[in-house]
Amino acid sequence: MYTLYIANKNYSSWSLRPWVLLTELGIPFEEKLTPFQGGTSSSWNAFRAFSPTGKVPCLHDGDTVVWDSLSITEYVAERHPTVWPNDAHVRAWARSAAAEMHTGFEPLRSHCPMNCGIRLQLHEMPPTLARDLVRLQELWTQGLRRFGGPFLAGDAFTAVDAFYAPVTFRIQSYGLSLDDDCRAYVQRMLALPSMQRWYEAALRETWRDTDHEQETLRQGVLLKDLRAA
Repeated sequence: MYTLYIANKNYSSWSLRPWVLLTELGIPFEEKLTPFQGGTSSSWNAFRAFSPTGKVPCLHDGDTVVWDSLSITEYVAERHPTVWPNDAHVRAWARSAAAEMHTGFEPLRSHCPMNCGIRLQLHEMPPTLARDLVRLQELWTQGLRRFGGPFLAGDAFTAVDAFYAPVTFRIQSYGLSLDDDCRAYVQRMLALPSMQRWYEAALRETWRDTDHEQETLRQGVLLKDLRAA
């Protein structure tokens, strides 16, 4: 059985990707959660116990260690064909869209860091963030219309949806405006049993990492904190 090492569910968008992929597709794994340790260097030291990069997520499969969410996805896909769409043309689009999320959307990441349990009103809408939201809607609309939905690459949840799962939490937390089709996709994603499990666990967490909290609060006005005290 796979062992997946992750960090706090409230903050760790990178951990969410393989976790929701494995969970939603019914691929068995053991979860190992290590909280952020109150600073990048402290976390690095703690995570180095299981991850060669000192980062999460990291997958162990016996003696095989696989790090980085994209590499984990491809490793699992070699053994489980439902990770990516069957059709080669659809699969090419899905891989490209996932890779774009993996390496791009930096303004969205920096202005809207993942913090599942809060609701926050942004101080402003920087042009770079606005451009990211335009591109996000363009990409999602293309996938939904081209392949028929309800997921980005057709009628089944695949890895491309897992890569955008953290974005759906960001949209909820920061109240980001999207068109009707994209908003409906967000609601479908948030209603998935796997996403509900992650969200409920995130709200139960009592850990608070100062770096993550300060990064979030710099972006706007806190409206609600739904997390356990």
